[in-house]
Amino acid sequence: MSTGKTSAPAIRYAAVTFDCPDPTELARFYGEALGLPVAYATDDFTLLGQEGSAGLGFNRLAGYRRPTWPDPSQEKQAHLELGVDDLDAAQARLLALGAVEPAVQPEPDRWRVLLDPAGHPFCITTLV
Repeated sequence: MSTGKTSAPAIRYAAVTFDCPDPTELARFYGEALGLPVAYATDDFTLLGQEGSAGLGFNRLAGYRRPTWPDPSQEKQAHLELGVDDLDAAQARLLALGAVEPAVQPEPDRWRVLLDPAGHPFCITTLV
């Protein structure tokens, strides 16, 4: 006997994936920065994460074009916000891992914008 009610399917956040030219290299950068292991990898895709937690994926895209932030000719489309205890120390570590600091810093006392090795902008911000 049907009651006419249907339950909503269970939906949960599983991962966010970034397009890039080299998924292995970008996974190395974020894996070292965030302390995340490789959960799955092929030649064209790498997923970082822990069992039971959301992951971070990297997908090889032929003809990938780097974002040109802050120049709008190739928009960033999305970016990560990473919370840190110390902006200067975190920035130094991420630069040593291969991040690049762009010239534009909208509010450097509050957060810093960096570019990952594939050119995706991401922010580090102090935890409140």
